Amino acid sequence: MDRVDPVEQAFAAVPRAAFLPRGARSRAGDDIPILIGHGQTCSQPSTVADLLHLLDVHPGQRVLDVGSGSGWTTALLAHLTGPGGEVVGVELEPDLARWGAANLAGADAPWASIHEAEPGVLGDPQHGPWDRILVSAAAPTLPQALVDQLADPGRLVMPVAGSLTLVLRDHGSVTTSRHGHYRFVPLRSAPGSTT
Repeated sequence: MDRVDPVEQAFAAVPRAAFLPRGARSRAGDDIPILIGHGQTCSQPSTVADLLHLLDVHPGQRVLDVGSGSGWTTALLAHLTGPGGEVVGVELEPDLARWGAANLAGADAPWASIHEAEPGVLGDPQHGPWDRILVSAAAPTLPQALVDQLADPGRLVMPVAGSLTLVLRDHGSVTTSRHGHYRFVPLRSAPGSTT
């Protein structure tokens, strides 16, 4: 018997159209990134699926979604953790943080939330450590501030220098591996950030 893919289940349960600007909803099924304002996009579904497969989220885990944008990835992560988990999205753009939170409210996942990023802070170290961290923006180098927020064991997935990078923390050691080339909007630090 074929194993059910939890990522495919999440995609079926959380339609992308509900997380797109009204005028773009007819293109929700297209495998393309779609502009959502403020120079940001809702990533193409095949890319999001790759991110989520690599992240390997399990029910009951605590997950941080950095650059939550429209809220779609946050809602997908919430489906993967189930109500026994916790998902927190952080978004630098105040308008997108509010819009993403409103979109997420329609997903009926009260164990997930989206907040505006704290000034000067990358991620959400105050509420860590996190079992899983997803970053939907590219950085030239791996931010140590995010690695430091990983639980042990834990997994972080983000694009670094053009490559999708998986960071594993296990028994105190940290290893990284690369998994193909992807294009993302650049990761920006919150105002006042020193990272």
